[in-house]
Amino acid sequence: MIPIISIVAVPPAPTAAGSSGLVAPPPLALYVHWPWCVKKCPYCDFNSHEVRGEVDEAAYLAALIADLEAALPQVWNRPVSSVFIGGGTPSLMRGETAEALLAAIRMRLPLQPGAEITLEANPGTAEAAKFAAFRAAGVTRLSIGVQSFDDAKLAALGRIHDGGEARRAIELGLRNFERVNLDLMYALPGQTLAQADADIATAIDSGAGHISAYHLTLEPNTAFHHAPPPLPDDDLAADMQEMVEARLGAAGFEHYETSAFARPGAQCAHNLNYWRFGDYLGIGAGAHGKLSNHATIWREARHRNPRAYLEGAARGDFIATRQDIDRADLPGEFMMNALRLNGGFPLALFTERTGLPLAAIEKSALAARREGLLEAADGWMRPTMQGRRFLNRLLAGFLAADGA
Repeated sequence: MIPIISIVAVPPAPTAAGSSGLVAPPPLALYVHWPWCVKKCPYCDFNSHEVRGEVDEAAYLAALIADLEAALPQVWNRPVSSVFIGGGTPSLMRGETAEALLAAIRMRLPLQPGAEITLEANPGTAEAAKFAAFRAAGVTRLSIGVQSFDDAKLAALGRIHDGGEARRAIELGLRNFERVNLDLMYALPGQTLAQADADIATAIDSGAGHISAYHLTLEPNTAFHHAPPPLPDDDLAADMQEMVEARLGAAGFEHYETSAFARPGAQCAHNLNYWRFGDYLGIGAGAHGKLSNHATIWREARHRNPRAYLEGAARGDFIATRQDIDRADLPGEFMMNALRLNGGFPLALFTERTGLPLAAIEKSALAARREGLLEAADGWMRPTMQGRRFLNRLLAGFLAADGA
């Protein structure tokens, strides 16, 4: 058997590295978490909390700024390629809050020219004046949680909007922002193939340049997990997935990541940084981050409950957990992200982002190639069509690292 690293053109690994093995830190992104929403959806396992009374936006903004300032020594002078404001429902915040937040970020971090700034929105909170204010504040990309255009399916999902409001939100989004993403779900309670097809057709016709299409899953600690609704069987769900991919492909969308489809030039820069094992600083209640320096690569998380986060902010305590990533776990961590990209990754990126030699994944990669799940050529590694269909099986082979 010819070793995988001998059949591809890979530059030699650099030698001037710190104890982490990294010659230089990877690109850096910033994630900001807004934890509140109008109503908790029964399928949602995100850190989101129903609004009880009025949110003290000024207090939360002050905590976010203090959180960012406390983290600055970890990322000092590193340019930020993208900002993502997620939730919860960030579109609940006032326009002036978004303006003050982004101004505070710009004052403390060097944003790259043309940095992508995304804000998530629920169609039930879409307002023309508010969207215009978000755009004036500097938001360049809007991600709208549509999920479906079918009123009955939206009701079954516990959404606060109907199909008409979803269409209106998309119209307002396209009017105000350079880029718009739609989040859709399929394999919904009682959904037929024709109904899933109608949702995708409507999304394509909307004019949005990016569509994220997710299979509804019953996550632990959700209402749906405790009281499961009637869902399409596996065969029908697989038919829906194939239909989604075919429909979007025929409409000119590139299927560039497991659940992401984009027209040319409309890929999500922030998520690409995740999948390429870039760094990201996360601020806000429950926000997660992955950071690197010359000594180590680590993950950290903020206090999850908004009240605990605000109480921690008052004493300068933001971090709930921080853990260095063991070198033996780095191959699995990297591959769990990079193999979500249908086009794969340049092999040199593995060493660049982990500080490890390619030998650390050689055994697992050869096994995956023998199973027809992975291919490597011209200095790139990518999942095959079979590997995409059985991604969990492919990834499982890299979770027990070969060793550095």
